[in-house]
Amino acid sequence: MTHILVTGGAGFIGSHITAALLAADHDVSVLDSAHPAAHTEPVRVPGGVRLHRADVRDADAVRAALRGVDAVLHQAALVGLGAGPDDLPEYVGCNDLGTAVLLAAMAEAGVKRLVLASSMVVYGEGAYRCDRHGPVRPAPRAPGDLEAGRFEPPCPGCGRPLTDELVGEDAPFDPRSVYAATKVAQEHLAAIWARECGASVAALRYHNVYGPGMPRDTPYSGVAAIFRSSLAGGRAPQVFEDGRQRRDFVHVRDVAAANVSALAAGPGFRAYNIASGQPITIGEVAGALAETSGGPRPVVTGRFRLGDVRHVVASPARAAAELGFRAAVTPADGLKEFACAPLRG
Repeated sequence: MTHILVTGGAGFIGSHITAALLAADHDVSVLDSAHPAAHTEPVRVPGGVRLHRADVRDADAVRAALRGVDAVLHQAALVGLGAGPDDLPEYVGCNDLGTAVLLAAMAEAGVKRLVLASSMVVYGEGAYRCDRHGPVRPAPRAPGDLEAGRFEPPCPGCGRPLTDELVGEDAPFDPRSVYAATKVAQEHLAAIWARECGASVAALRYHNVYGPGMPRDTPYSGVAAIFRSSLAGGRAPQVFEDGRQRRDFVHVRDVAAANVSALAAGPGFRAYNIASGQPITIGEVAGALAETSGGPRPVVTGRFRLGDVRHVVASPARAAAELGFRAAVTPADGLKEFACAPLRG
């Protein structure tokens, strides 16, 4: 039996990971601050799980939580695009300072195995190809183009339309939001720590995670939960842009299984896309939820957010080859379940 500490282990993803670890006969502790962006109800953990109610930035609390621990699954983070620039200090503090405090305490305690919750947002836009110039990296979309409804990024060399492709883990970083920048920093910090301490880091780049227990409609919720909250209130889901932006939606149970698999990752730093391998458009997600719940049909608004990107579709091949992880829940089945699943209050 291995003793695993899950930071953020009482949150949406963390609680599913905690349950998966218990099912795999691990001894589990949880460190969770009950941050109001993730918790509006009392924090609970399963019986037999020790709860450290503390912020990951609290070095003394982290040291105490690491006693007797063999590995850490680091999920604690502030997620989403947030409410605005006022969120900057909290994002950087929770995500980057918190990770630095954790890594320093792990080095002191001699804990050398980390699974880091990263995100597909580190890529910015996904992978694209131009018929004339081959693989290209489009620039951030211009506000004027978005206002005019020109949502597809053009080739930066010739302005021609692009074809989106699967993005692999070796794609360059191109963060386009504060949250994305903090995730890039977390990966860099973890990679340096792994090299200096002779440790193991599996950075799991989650794609769009959804499933039972997602937080309700807040500035930090995922789009699937926002659509669900609208439908529960009898309102039509509001789909931004033209609804044709493509993503990979991966069920939270699959994400939990990936974390358990990643405990066996080899030495050094290695990143993995955690995705279903079955891309879907945002409009299709809204439509599937509306159809299953019997709610009003989605409304395509043409609205946009500057921090959003157009298409990010993952290649899950590395996780399959090296971790033995393959998503088991298809978007069709998962969204049908999610349409009626309970959310966090």
